[in-house]
Amino acid sequence: MIPRDKYLGKLIQFQDKDVIKVVTGVRRCGKSTLLDLMAEHLVRQGVAPERILFFKMESMEFDDVREDYRALYSLVRKRAEGLTHPYLFFDELQETKGWERAIDGLRVDLDCDIYITGSNAFLLSSELATLLSGRYVEVEMQPLTFSEYLDFRGATIEGLSLSQSDLAVMSDGSVVTLASLFSQYRRYGGFPFLSLEEPDKSSHQAYCKTLFDTVIVRDILEREKRHGRRQITNADLLIRISDFLADNIGNECSVSSIASALRSQNSKTADSTVAAYIEALEQAYLFRHVRRYDIKGKEILKTNGKRYICDVGLRNHRQGYRRSDAGRVLENIVYQQLIYDDCSVWVGHLRAGEVDFVAERNGERVYIQVTEGMTEKATMERELKPLKAVRDAYPKMVVAASGSYPTSIDGIRIVNAVDFLLGR
Repeated sequence: MIPRDKYLGKLIQFQDKDVIKVVTGVRRCGKSTLLDLMAEHLVRQGVAPERILFFKMESMEFDDVREDYRALYSLVRKRAEGLTHPYLFFDELQETKGWERAIDGLRVDLDCDIYITGSNAFLLSSELATLLSGRYVEVEMQPLTFSEYLDFRGATIEGLSLSQSDLAVMSDGSVVTLASLFSQYRRYGGFPFLSLEEPDKSSHQAYCKTLFDTVIVRDILEREKRHGRRQITNADLLIRISDFLADNIGNECSVSSIASALRSQNSKTADSTVAAYIEALEQAYLFRHVRRYDIKGKEILKTNGKRYICDVGLRNHRQGYRRSDAGRVLENIVYQQLIYDDCSVWVGHLRAGEVDFVAERNGERVYIQVTEGMTEKATMERELKPLKAVRDAYPKMVVAASGSYPTSIDGIRIVNAVDFLLGR
């Protein structure tokens, strides 16, 4: 297993503390492996393996407890009997009805340390938040960032000279350009299983198809049915809305505009229905909604905003691996990096134009424009204009995928996309 130290570090930070550790994220982003890594960490610390109990709730082994949280509670108590401070790992716990009552009971009645994964935000619904108020911490995972992708591919950039800053040494000793690896990442994305070897289109297609189908059917349609919500029942409509959002990453799309687009295609769909379906897609971690921020008025706006997909490779699979929209794909990747870096992110709104991202962390803010390139004078002026209109003293930056530019233009930093993603 290849460590993902950032996420593992967050679990270790709360180890043996009286909070339930909840790992969330889209399917196959690495949540189960993270629990395995945490278990390995415990063993290295000297914890006896028999004190580490795994409950993989999608296994047929647990069919009898999925509909009865009391049965789950009893099963865990029985397996933990006689163990001193057991470590309880529950994988895909949203499969069990009423699971939060069992978990809260175990936390209260048993001296234990609890770790949970789930592939749907329903796991942390308002009901659960109320029941476990102040007693859980969420670790949000996503597919690999570009730096993590290099780790999974066995690419090393440390130890190379400045003149070799665009190269990487692979595990077999071969030398490749970072640009070629980034091109693969932009096309195939960063789901961990697919990133362990040279990408292949046919394998990527097959993997992403089963992943997408599983999210649509199991994490949305079946989950809605299981919890008695009958609003999300039309698989075809759910897929069409998902594909619409994937096609429009980085574009401002209101619920009413999406509904209007569907109605123009002879789909009689109410705005409220579209809103419910979008919410379901977001709860399955396929998309994130980024709200608009009025830079001049210093307030978060209630309308519109943008949505970005969890992985650009999944988007490319759904959109036929076309080479258009490179700028918006890059924008999606930059957004994922900012989230990985624990930034709060908004879309910047100004009369002079839009700033792609307003990112804030620990009270520090940066304004970011993202572009495929701006070698043309008109393109450069378009990208710089909104940043120049921002009047405060926070840093401003343009992230560009291609082209050669000064490091700074009128106080605005110009950064190559690969350098930005690698923190260079």
